[in-house]
Amino acid sequence: MRRLFPVTYETAAQASGGGPEEREVRGSAGADAADAPGEAAGADVVNREWSLAELAAAYAYPEPAPGAGAPQPWLRANMVSTLDGAAQHEGHSQPISSAADMRIFGTLRALADVIVVGAETVRQEGYRPARARAEFAGARTAAGQGQAPAIAIVTAGLELDFSLPLFTSPLVPTLLLTGAAAAPDRVAAAEKAGARVVVAGEGMGVDPARAVRALADLGHVRLLTEGGPRLLGQLVAAEVLDELCLTVSPMLTAGNAQRIAGGPAVTVPRRFELVSLLEEDGFLFSRYRRS
Repeated sequence: MRRLFPVTYETAAQASGGGPEEREVRGSAGADAADAPGEAAGADVVNREWSLAELAAAYAYPEPAPGAGAPQPWLRANMVSTLDGAAQHEGHSQPISSAADMRIFGTLRALADVIVVGAETVRQEGYRPARARAEFAGARTAAGQGQAPAIAIVTAGLELDFSLPLFTSPLVPTLLLTGAAAAPDRVAAAEKAGARVVVAGEGMGVDPARAVRALADLGHVRLLTEGGPRLLGQLVAAEVLDELCLTVSPMLTAGNAQRIAGGPAVTVPRRFELVSLLEEDGFLFSRYRRS
């Protein structure tokens, strides 16, 4: 893993062709001058697997501003795309992923209070409950978080298999974000299975802005969504997405796979700002925030 942006003494030395000795001197000189959140001295060494602590620092949620009052929700998305824009291959994201991508995937989950996902993605990807990870236990305790993030499923019809581990054996109860007009029998079945049903819309569907507020009211302010494309498109259209962590896979698939976000186009494209860019084995790991 190496950092390509923001540029540090180490990345500048690599770009200028500086030898190992020059890179060592520049890295040492810049050890106290890192300008990126979570920057660690020497983090840009080529062909070195970053520790989970380094990844957690690089992807830390923004700290609330002094005097800002109660923490405000921050919604980030984590998606993967091929060079030609495919978010999946044969209906799954795993074939276009990598070991490094999965390390970042796991780290982002460990940093979150709740993972928001669409019902179709739950069905296609075989979602399971988030697990507790010993490597992050201390950090989660210090941040006032539980042992694992909750899974929050966005679903209008609640047409889910309540015998799945998401409902039978989660460390924390699974949340179902739905509309006020959801079928009472499906609501009752969900609650009987141990899920917590959260109304976040007036009709059958879910209002993204209301869903974010409802999760914040439950104490979940570090929000992570893993899609799928339809859900991400709704979040983009509602202008509630604060950050996009996008893995660009060095693969070409052609075909008719979905993009990372689907649905109606926004009236005016919203510009995001590049915060960081990492690379490993040809995979690019970008992080963008709303500008």
